[in-house]
Amino acid sequence: IKAALIKFKIEKEEDDLSFYSRLIANASAIKSLFDELYQHHPKAAEQFNGLIDTLSAAHKKRTAALHKKDVAKADKGLWFLSNEITGMSLYVDNFCGNISSLCGKLDYFKKLGVNLLHLMPLFESPAGESDGGYAVSNFRKIDSRFGTLDDLKKVQQKMSAEDMYLMIDIVLNHTSHQHEWALKAKQGEKKYQDYFYMFDDRSIPDTFEQAMPEIFPEAAPGNFTFIPECGKWVMTVFHKYQWDLNFSNPAVLVEMLDVILFYGNLGVDVLRIDAPAFIWKQIGTTCQNLPRAHTILRLLKQCVQVASPGMALLGEAIVAPKEIMNYFGTSNYIAKECDFAYNAT
Repeated sequence: IKAALIKFKIEKEEDDLSFYSRLIANASAIKSLFDELYQHHPKAAEQFNGLIDTLSAAHKKRTAALHKKDVAKADKGLWFLSNEITGMSLYVDNFCGNISSLCGKLDYFKKLGVNLLHLMPLFESPAGESDGGYAVSNFRKIDSRFGTLDDLKKVQQKMSAEDMYLMIDIVLNHTSHQHEWALKAKQGEKKYQDYFYMFDDRSIPDTFEQAMPEIFPEAAPGNFTFIPECGKWVMTVFHKYQWDLNFSNPAVLVEMLDVILFYGNLGVDVLRIDAPAFIWKQIGTTCQNLPRAHTILRLLKQCVQVASPGMALLGEAIVAPKEIMNYFGTSNYIAKECDFAYNAT
Protein backbone atom coordinates (compact mmCIF):
# COMPACT_ATOMS: atom_id res chain seq x y z
CA ILE A 1 0.00 0.00 0.00
CA LYS A 2 2.81 2.40 0.87
CA ALA A 3 4.45 1.75 -2.51
CA ALA A 4 1.17 2.55 -4.29
CA LEU A 5 0.72 5.78 -2.34
CA ILE A 6 4.17 6.91 -3.42
CA LYS A 7 3.80 5.67 -7.01
CA PHE A 8 0.52 7.52 -7.56
CA LYS A 9 1.51 10.59 -5.50
CA ILE A 10 -1.35 10.22 -3.05
CA GLU A 11 -0.55 13.03 -0.65
CA LYS A 12 -2.24 15.26 1.92
CA GLU A 13 -5.07 16.79 -0.06
CA GLU A 14 -8.50 16.16 1.44
CA ASP A 15 -9.61 13.74 -1.30
CA ASP A 16 -6.34 11.80 -1.01
CA LEU A 17 -6.68 11.54 2.75
CA SER A 18 -10.25 10.27 2.40
CA PHE A 19 -9.09 7.63 -0.09
CA TYR A 20 -6.23 6.62 2.21
CA SER A 21 -8.63 6.27 5.14
CA ARG A 22 -11.00 4.10 3.11
CA LEU A 23 -8.13 1.98 1.81
CA ILE A 24 -6.75 1.34 5.30
CA ALA A 25 -10.24 0.63 6.67
CA ASN A 26 -10.94 -1.95 3.94
CA ALA A 27 -7.44 -3.33 3.39
CA SER A 28 -7.82 -6.28 5.75
CA ALA A 29 -11.08 -7.42 4.15
CA ILE A 30 -9.68 -6.92 0.64
CA LYS A 31 -6.59 -9.01 1.42
CA SER A 32 -8.61 -11.72 3.16
CA LEU A 33 -11.07 -12.05 0.29
CA PHE A 34 -8.27 -11.99 -2.29
CA ASP A 35 -6.43 -14.74 -0.41
CA GLU A 36 -9.60 -16.80 -0.16
CA LEU A 37 -9.62 -16.86 -3.96
CA TYR A 38 -5.95 -16.80 -4.92
CA GLN A 39 -3.57 -17.54 -2.04
CA HIS A 40 -2.23 -20.64 -3.82
CA HIS A 41 -1.89 -18.99 -7.22
CA PRO A 42 1.79 -18.57 -8.27
CA LYS A 43 1.24 -14.90 -9.16
CA ALA A 44 -0.97 -14.01 -6.20
CA ALA A 45 1.43 -11.45 -4.68
CA GLU A 46 2.09 -9.76 -8.01
CA GLN A 47 -1.61 -9.53 -8.84
CA PHE A 48 -2.55 -8.26 -5.37
CA ASN A 49 -0.07 -5.44 -5.86
CA GLY A 50 -1.74 -4.84 -9.21
CA LEU A 51 -5.12 -4.63 -7.50
CA ILE A 52 -3.87 -1.98 -5.05
CA ASP A 53 -2.32 -0.07 -7.96
CA THR A 54 -5.65 -0.26 -9.80
CA LEU A 55 -7.48 1.25 -6.82
CA SER A 56 -4.90 4.02 -6.48
CA ALA A 57 -4.87 4.84 -10.20
CA ALA A 58 -8.68 4.98 -10.31
CA HIS A 59 -8.74 7.34 -7.33
CA LYS A 60 -6.26 9.71 -8.98
CA LYS A 61 -8.35 9.77 -12.17
CA ARG A 62 -11.57 10.58 -10.31
CA THR A 63 -12.66 14.16 -10.99
CA ALA A 64 -13.17 16.82 -8.34
CA ALA A 65 -16.89 16.88 -9.22
CA LEU A 66 -17.20 13.14 -8.54
CA HIS A 67 -15.26 13.42 -5.28
CA LYS A 68 -17.71 16.13 -4.23
CA LYS A 69 -20.65 13.93 -5.22
CA ASP A 70 -19.17 11.03 -3.21
CA VAL A 71 -19.17 13.22 -0.11
CA ALA A 72 -22.76 14.35 -0.69
CA LYS A 73 -23.91 10.74 -1.06
CA ALA A 74 -22.02 9.71 2.06
CA ASP A 75 -23.79 12.47 3.99
CA LYS A 76 -27.13 11.00 2.88
CA GLY A 77 -26.18 7.52 4.07
CA LEU A 78 -27.85 4.79 2.01
CA TRP A 79 -28.80 7.27 -0.68
CA PHE A 80 -29.90 4.54 -3.10
CA LEU A 81 -32.74 3.44 -0.77
CA SER A 82 -34.52 6.78 -1.06
CA ASN A 83 -38.20 6.53 -1.98
CA GLU A 84 -37.67 9.73 -3.93
CA ILE A 85 -35.86 7.79 -6.65
CA THR A 86 -37.91 6.56 -9.61
CA GLY A 87 -36.11 4.74 -12.38
CA MET A 88 -36.74 3.88 -16.01
CA SER A 89 -34.92 1.32 -18.19
CA LEU A 90 -34.62 2.10 -21.88
CA TYR A 91 -32.82 1.23 -25.08
CA VAL A 92 -31.27 4.49 -26.23
CA ASP A 93 -31.63 3.80 -29.96
CA ASN A 94 -35.30 2.82 -29.66
CA PHE A 95 -36.11 5.71 -27.35
CA CYS A 96 -34.45 8.65 -29.06
CA GLY A 97 -31.92 7.46 -31.62
CA ASN A 98 -28.62 8.13 -29.85
CA ILE A 99 -27.02 9.21 -26.59
CA SER A 100 -26.70 12.87 -27.57
CA SER A 101 -30.45 13.13 -28.05
CA LEU A 102 -30.99 12.09 -24.42
CA CYS A 103 -29.80 15.51 -23.26
CA GLY A 104 -32.88 17.08 -24.82
CA LYS A 105 -35.19 14.59 -23.11
CA LEU A 106 -34.28 15.24 -19.47
CA ASP A 107 -37.15 17.69 -18.97
CA TYR A 108 -39.52 14.98 -20.22
CA PHE A 109 -38.20 12.53 -17.62
CA LYS A 110 -38.46 15.14 -14.88
CA LYS A 111 -42.06 15.81 -15.87
CA LEU A 112 -42.75 12.09 -15.44
CA GLY A 113 -40.99 12.10 -12.06
CA VAL A 114 -38.18 9.88 -13.37
CA ASN A 115 -34.78 10.73 -11.89
CA LEU A 116 -32.80 7.52 -12.56
CA LEU A 117 -32.11 6.20 -16.05
CA HIS A 118 -30.94 2.64 -16.68
CA LEU A 119 -29.43 2.71 -20.15
CA MET A 120 -29.43 -0.78 -21.63
CA PRO A 121 -26.08 -2.06 -23.03
CA LEU A 122 -24.12 0.69 -24.76
CA PHE A 123 -20.64 -0.70 -25.28
CA GLU A 124 -19.23 -2.05 -28.51
CA SER A 125 -20.73 -5.38 -29.53
CA PRO A 126 -20.54 -7.17 -32.93
CA ALA A 127 -23.65 -6.88 -35.09
CA GLY A 128 -25.40 -10.22 -35.37
CA GLU A 129 -23.49 -11.62 -32.39
CA SER A 130 -24.34 -9.09 -29.72
CA ASP A 131 -26.82 -10.92 -27.45
CA GLY A 132 -28.58 -7.58 -27.09
CA GLY A 133 -25.30 -5.86 -26.24
CA TYR A 134 -24.17 -8.41 -23.65
CA ALA A 135 -21.41 -9.81 -25.88
CA VAL A 136 -19.00 -6.91 -25.38
CA SER A 137 -16.02 -6.53 -27.69
CA ASN A 138 -14.70 -3.35 -26.03
CA PHE A 139 -15.57 -2.38 -22.46
CA ARG A 140 -14.33 1.17 -22.98
CA LYS A 141 -15.86 2.11 -26.32
CA ILE A 142 -19.48 3.06 -26.95
CA ASP A 143 -21.01 1.22 -29.90
CA SER A 144 -21.09 3.59 -32.87
CA ARG A 145 -24.87 3.01 -33.18
CA PHE A 146 -25.31 5.01 -29.97
CA GLY A 147 -22.58 7.64 -30.22
CA THR A 148 -19.30 8.10 -28.38
CA LEU A 149 -17.86 7.98 -24.89
CA ASP A 150 -17.79 11.79 -24.88
CA ASP A 151 -21.53 11.77 -25.60
CA LEU A 152 -22.09 9.58 -22.55
CA LYS A 153 -19.94 11.86 -20.39
CA LYS A 154 -21.96 14.90 -21.48
CA VAL A 155 -25.24 13.18 -20.67
CA GLN A 156 -23.93 12.11 -17.27
CA GLN A 157 -22.77 15.63 -16.46
CA LYS A 158 -26.11 17.14 -17.44
CA MET A 159 -28.01 14.46 -15.50
CA SER A 160 -25.86 15.11 -12.44
CA ALA A 161 -26.55 18.84 -12.68
CA GLU A 162 -30.28 17.99 -12.71
CA ASP A 163 -29.92 15.68 -9.65
CA MET A 164 -30.57 12.61 -11.80
CA TYR A 165 -28.85 9.24 -11.49
CA LEU A 166 -27.28 7.07 -14.19
CA MET A 167 -27.24 3.27 -14.25
CA ILE A 168 -25.48 1.06 -16.83
CA ASP A 169 -24.54 -2.63 -17.11
CA ILE A 170 -21.24 -4.42 -16.56
CA VAL A 171 -20.82 -7.87 -18.11
CA LEU A 172 -18.39 -9.73 -15.84
CA ASN A 173 -18.99 -13.31 -16.89
CA HIS A 174 -17.85 -13.23 -20.51
CA THR A 175 -16.62 -11.22 -23.48
CA SER A 176 -17.36 -11.33 -27.18
CA HIS A 177 -15.07 -13.58 -29.19
CA GLN A 178 -14.15 -10.35 -30.98
CA HIS A 179 -12.75 -8.78 -27.79
CA GLU A 180 -9.03 -7.98 -27.91
CA TRP A 181 -8.29 -10.66 -25.30
CA ALA A 182 -10.12 -13.34 -27.29
CA LEU A 183 -8.46 -12.29 -30.55
CA LYS A 184 -5.03 -12.60 -28.93
CA ALA A 185 -6.02 -15.95 -27.46
CA LYS A 186 -6.99 -17.15 -30.95
CA GLN A 187 -3.55 -16.09 -32.14
CA GLY A 188 -1.98 -18.40 -29.55
CA GLU A 189 -0.93 -15.93 -26.83
CA LYS A 190 -0.79 -18.00 -23.63
CA LYS A 191 -1.39 -14.98 -21.39
CA TYR A 192 -4.76 -14.33 -22.98
CA GLN A 193 -5.71 -17.97 -23.39
CA ASP A 194 -5.44 -18.08 -19.58
CA TYR A 195 -8.07 -15.32 -19.41
CA PHE A 196 -10.59 -17.92 -20.59
CA TYR A 197 -11.34 -21.59 -19.98
CA MET A 198 -9.39 -23.05 -22.91
CA PHE A 199 -8.48 -26.71 -23.36
CA ASP A 200 -6.52 -28.77 -25.89
CA ASP A 201 -9.11 -31.57 -26.10
CA ARG A 202 -12.55 -32.55 -24.84
CA SER A 203 -11.47 -34.43 -21.70
CA ILE A 204 -11.89 -31.55 -19.20
CA PRO A 205 -14.86 -29.99 -21.03
CA ASP A 206 -16.62 -33.38 -20.96
CA THR A 207 -16.00 -33.59 -17.19
CA PHE A 208 -17.47 -30.10 -16.74
CA GLU A 209 -20.48 -31.01 -18.90
CA GLN A 210 -21.48 -33.90 -16.62
CA ALA A 211 -22.85 -31.44 -14.04
CA MET A 212 -23.38 -28.22 -16.01
CA PRO A 213 -26.88 -27.54 -17.35
CA GLU A 214 -27.34 -25.93 -20.76
CA ILE A 215 -28.60 -22.35 -20.60
CA PHE A 216 -29.98 -22.20 -24.16
CA PRO A 217 -30.17 -25.88 -25.22
CA GLU A 218 -31.98 -25.18 -28.49
CA ALA A 219 -30.18 -22.04 -29.66
CA ALA A 220 -26.75 -22.79 -28.16
CA PRO A 221 -26.36 -26.46 -27.14
CA GLY A 222 -23.39 -27.43 -25.01
CA ASN A 223 -21.08 -25.29 -22.89
CA PHE A 224 -17.92 -25.43 -25.01
CA THR A 225 -17.03 -24.33 -28.54
CA PHE A 226 -14.12 -25.47 -30.71
CA ILE A 227 -11.89 -22.62 -31.94
CA PRO A 228 -10.19 -23.64 -35.20
CA GLU A 229 -7.76 -20.69 -35.18
CA CYS A 230 -5.90 -22.15 -32.19
CA GLY A 231 -7.22 -25.71 -32.13
CA LYS A 232 -8.67 -25.42 -28.63
CA TRP A 233 -12.01 -25.71 -26.88
CA VAL A 234 -13.30 -22.66 -24.98
CA MET A 235 -16.12 -22.44 -22.43
CA THR A 236 -19.14 -20.64 -23.91
CA VAL A 237 -22.01 -21.04 -21.44
CA PHE A 238 -24.42 -18.58 -23.06
CA HIS A 239 -23.64 -18.44 -26.80
CA LYS A 240 -20.76 -19.71 -28.89
CA TYR A 241 -19.62 -16.11 -29.49
CA GLN A 242 -19.50 -15.30 -25.74
CA TRP A 243 -16.33 -16.64 -24.12
CA ASP A 244 -16.49 -17.15 -20.35
CA LEU A 245 -13.81 -15.30 -18.40
CA ASN A 246 -11.68 -17.40 -16.07
CA PHE A 247 -11.85 -15.71 -12.65
CA SER A 248 -9.62 -18.39 -11.12
CA ASN A 249 -6.89 -16.30 -12.79
CA PRO A 250 -6.33 -13.21 -10.59
CA ALA A 251 -5.25 -11.20 -13.62
CA VAL A 252 -8.84 -11.42 -14.89
CA LEU A 253 -10.17 -10.13 -11.56
CA VAL A 254 -7.80 -7.14 -11.67
CA GLU A 255 -8.63 -6.40 -15.32
CA MET A 256 -12.38 -6.42 -14.66
CA LEU A 257 -11.99 -4.35 -11.49
CA ASP A 258 -10.24 -1.77 -13.65
CA VAL A 259 -13.25 -1.77 -16.00
CA ILE A 260 -15.65 -1.36 -13.07
CA LEU A 261 -13.71 1.62 -11.75
CA PHE A 262 -13.51 3.07 -15.26
CA TYR A 263 -17.31 3.09 -15.24
CA GLY A 264 -17.28 4.59 -11.76
CA ASN A 265 -15.11 7.41 -13.05
CA LEU A 266 -17.57 8.03 -15.88
CA GLY A 267 -19.93 9.09 -13.10
CA VAL A 268 -22.10 5.95 -13.06
CA ASP A 269 -24.28 5.96 -9.93
CA VAL A 270 -25.52 2.37 -10.10
CA LEU A 271 -23.69 -0.46 -11.86
CA ARG A 272 -25.84 -3.45 -12.75
CA ILE A 273 -23.77 -6.65 -12.69
CA ASP A 274 -25.04 -9.01 -15.35
CA ALA A 275 -25.39 -12.71 -14.41
CA PRO A 276 -23.09 -12.73 -11.35
CA ALA A 277 -24.22 -16.27 -10.45
CA PHE A 278 -22.03 -17.63 -13.27
CA ILE A 279 -18.68 -15.96 -12.59
CA TRP A 280 -16.99 -18.89 -10.81
CA LYS A 281 -16.67 -22.33 -12.42
CA GLN A 282 -15.80 -25.60 -10.71
CA ILE A 283 -15.81 -29.16 -12.05
CA GLY A 284 -18.50 -31.35 -10.50
CA THR A 285 -20.92 -28.46 -9.92
CA THR A 286 -23.57 -26.64 -11.94
CA CYS A 287 -21.10 -23.71 -12.09
CA GLN A 288 -23.83 -21.43 -10.76
CA ASN A 289 -24.16 -19.63 -7.40
CA LEU A 290 -20.92 -21.08 -6.08
CA PRO A 291 -19.50 -19.69 -2.81
CA ARG A 292 -16.54 -18.12 -4.57
CA ALA A 293 -18.84 -16.18 -6.89
CA HIS A 294 -20.01 -14.46 -3.71
CA THR A 295 -16.39 -13.99 -2.62
CA ILE A 296 -15.67 -12.17 -5.89
CA LEU A 297 -18.70 -9.90 -5.45
CA ARG A 298 -17.67 -9.10 -1.87
CA LEU A 299 -14.14 -8.30 -2.97
CA LEU A 300 -15.39 -6.04 -5.75
CA LYS A 301 -17.72 -4.27 -3.31
CA GLN A 302 -14.89 -3.52 -0.88
CA CYS A 303 -12.77 -2.20 -3.76
CA VAL A 304 -15.57 0.00 -5.09
CA GLN A 305 -16.08 1.42 -1.59
CA VAL A 306 -12.44 2.47 -1.58
CA ALA A 307 -12.00 3.98 -5.06
CA SER A 308 -15.52 4.84 -6.24
CA PRO A 309 -17.56 5.17 -3.03
CA GLY A 310 -20.51 6.93 -4.66
CA MET A 311 -21.32 3.99 -6.94
CA ALA A 312 -23.81 1.33 -5.82
CA LEU A 313 -23.81 -2.25 -7.15
CA LEU A 314 -26.89 -4.07 -8.40
CA GLY A 315 -26.66 -7.84 -8.81
CA GLU A 316 -28.89 -9.54 -11.37
CA ALA A 317 -29.30 -12.74 -9.37
CA ILE A 318 -31.07 -15.20 -11.65
CA VAL A 319 -31.93 -17.49 -8.77
CA ALA A 320 -34.88 -18.58 -6.64
CA PRO A 321 -36.24 -15.78 -4.43
CA LYS A 322 -34.89 -17.37 -1.23
CA GLU A 323 -31.40 -17.44 -2.80
CA ILE A 324 -31.47 -13.78 -3.76
CA MET A 325 -30.87 -12.77 -0.14
CA ASN A 326 -27.40 -14.32 -0.31
CA TYR A 327 -26.38 -11.68 -2.84
CA PHE A 328 -26.68 -8.99 -0.19
CA GLY A 329 -23.97 -10.86 1.74
CA THR A 330 -23.95 -13.43 4.52
CA SER A 331 -21.96 -14.15 7.69
CA ASN A 332 -19.35 -11.40 8.22
CA TYR A 333 -20.37 -9.77 4.94
CA ILE A 334 -24.06 -9.08 5.52
CA ALA A 335 -24.84 -5.88 3.60
CA LYS A 336 -21.30 -5.95 2.19
CA GLU A 337 -21.87 -7.63 -1.17
CA CYS A 338 -24.44 -6.19 -3.60
CA ASP A 339 -26.32 -3.06 -2.56
CA PHE A 340 -29.33 -4.34 -4.52
CA ALA A 341 -30.11 -7.81 -5.84
CA TYR A 342 -33.03 -8.98 -7.92
CA ASN A 343 -34.36 -11.77 -10.12
CA ALA A 344 -35.15 -10.29 -13.53
CA THR A 345 -38.10 -12.65 -13.98
